[in-house]
Amino acid sequence: MSKSNIIQEGINCWQQVHADRVALLIDGENYFGAFHSAVQKARHTVYILSWDIDSRMRLIRKEDSPSDFPEELGAFISHVLKQNPELDIYILNWDWAMVYTMEREWLPMYKPAWKSQSRLHFKLDGECPLGASQHQKVVVIDDEIAFSGGFDLGKHRWDTSNHEASDKRRLDPDNQPYPPFHDVQMLVSGQAAKTLAELVRERWLRATGEQLTSPQEKTDSAWPEQMDSWFENVDVAIARTFPKYETQNEVREVEQLYIDAIKAAEKLIYIENQYFTSWKVADLLAESLQQREGPDVVLVLPLMTGGWLEQVTMDVLRHRVVCRLQEADAHNRLRICYPHHEALGQSHISVHAKVMVVDDKLLRVGSANLSNRSMGFDSECDLAIEAKDEQQRGQVSRFRERLLSEHFDLSEDDLRQTLSQDGSLINMIDARQDGKRTLRLLDCQVPELAEQMLPSSAVVDPERPLQPEQMTQMFLPIEEPKSTSKQWWKIIALLLVVIALTMVWRFTPLSEWLSPDTLAAAAEGIKSHPLTPLLVVTVFSLAGLLAFPVTLLIVTTALAFGPMWGAVYSIIGSIVSALLAYAVGHKLGRKTVQKLAGSSINRLSRRLAHHGVLAVITVRIIPVAPFTVINLVAGASHIKTKDFILGTLLGMLPGILGLTVFADSLIKTIQQPEPSQIVIFAVIIAVITLVMVGLKNLLNKKQEE
Repeated sequence: MSKSNIIQEGINCWQQVHADRVALLIDGENYFGAFHSAVQKARHTVYILSWDIDSRMRLIRKEDSPSDFPEELGAFISHVLKQNPELDIYILNWDWAMVYTMEREWLPMYKPAWKSQSRLHFKLDGECPLGASQHQKVVVIDDEIAFSGGFDLGKHRWDTSNHEASDKRRLDPDNQPYPPFHDVQMLVSGQAAKTLAELVRERWLRATGEQLTSPQEKTDSAWPEQMDSWFENVDVAIARTFPKYETQNEVREVEQLYIDAIKAAEKLIYIENQYFTSWKVADLLAESLQQREGPDVVLVLPLMTGGWLEQVTMDVLRHRVVCRLQEADAHNRLRICYPHHEALGQSHISVHAKVMVVDDKLLRVGSANLSNRSMGFDSECDLAIEAKDEQQRGQVSRFRERLLSEHFDLSEDDLRQTLSQDGSLINMIDARQDGKRTLRLLDCQVPELAEQMLPSSAVVDPERPLQPEQMTQMFLPIEEPKSTSKQWWKIIALLLVVIALTMVWRFTPLSEWLSPDTLAAAAEGIKSHPLTPLLVVTVFSLAGLLAFPVTLLIVTTALAFGPMWGAVYSIIGSIVSALLAYAVGHKLGRKTVQKLAGSSINRLSRRLAHHGVLAVITVRIIPVAPFTVINLVAGASHIKTKDFILGTLLGMLPGILGLTVFADSLIKTIQQPEPSQIVIFAVIIAVITLVMVGLKNLLNKKQEE
């Protein structure tokens, strides 16, 4: 590869296409204002491809940008559609994982203002491997202009480049303040916009099965009037990530462009990114840092990532790759920083940008994080410009300077002067560590416990889709029946636990405040409450639906209410819980349930193939999968409801009765460890074990016939 030719179509980008104009939109005030202005000029179509969207998000803040159009996204879209009867708006939002439920707007497609618009087409995109996401952030207007980068139309995205500590406009839809937010979007026009429209239409087809057609040509432009061009008549490369999924082939252009750009760097690699966990990028940077002559490397990352989940996962992985880089930095050319703003106090600027500038020749803005999953697991879209002449090189340099001037709170002229005096960006960073607003060196250390507990990146930050069997074994293990010898070891272990509990009971104060009389009085008080049956069954049902271990629920219920009522409540609760999950599985359908539970459910489905009572009894007595998974799969397999209920009742009844009798006998043995009671307890265990083993053997023979 020649030094002047980093971008290679078909290798590290999908296409390199002509753009009439290009603008770089730094921070939310600029992006959302441009979006608000451009959509008003839409004539035929608006495509929105998003990871997250919130109809309540305020695009503009009228204190600075008065407008006759509504501020809120939902109201704004409704108003635009009413103003233009020829306009259709298509929104394709990632069908997000449940881990983000509390962070997102609940069911935005059912908002009254949106639901009433027949020309608003809102769809969810779940066409990705289990655990992956649709992470592209693209907006295309009339195939004429397009936005692409790191910004979603989400509730915590708006901010100014000042990132002021007490900006009263930086409020979410619930009027709660949120930390300063930094991100970048690129705006293109011409053929580049048309090509991005093709990408969106292909994604829409995969997600919905609907083929969208290109809009009519128009003479006027939707380009926002307030937005100046950074480049004109320039080629823009579009690099993508797609995981292998069903008929979709794997695409790793984003990763390859990182590889080629790092290898081509001569003086400076400047990166801003939300995450830094990619082992491949870290290895390439480490190799570069080990060379005697090579580029300086400056990484601008957030002080810490968003919520606690990211901090104990992605921050731990970041620590690991940063240690790799620091060990390789033999010539002191590495600086890993975060934007420090003294006025923020304990808060910090959330860096969400996905930006890379190599020397003065390559500029890229996109959706892809420097994470393993962005290289091959999530769908991504990055745009890149490789400078061909002095004017374009000047604009690439200006973009980096614009970002740095924000971080150092300097004008671009002052920044250039300071850089000239210090001799390099690294020297400037070192010299300004005590500044009130600066790039401060980032200590990526994490708590030792978090480091020890987090597994490898294969689960948290996978490079490629995991096989469903792997995911199932990690989170929803489908177990084969255990051998009889292993069952006896469990019995012996249980007896040892009983002996230990007995010793605690006899020789500690536990027997005084957990006496039989005390427990009986407490239980009687609970039982006498008129709503107790309803409350117990409700709790049992919901806990079972949420995959709480059903065996533990049964034992707990038996201990609280005794063998008779404990068995009654457990049977009713089990059936109601099973029916709830059965209904969910029926509603979701087999394809979705298989994505949740993995393809290993095929073994379970084969057991349910006859769709009869015996099949359900079999999987209850021989638990080849967790209780909740069996219920979901049964619903998705469309087993008759009456067969499912009867099979669940007959299949779980022996186990429930055995567990309740066992729990009652356990308490009696602990409280009164007389030889006769211990013998009774041992006999009960033996009988339960023999009955269950006998039933399993009988059903296995039935299945083989």
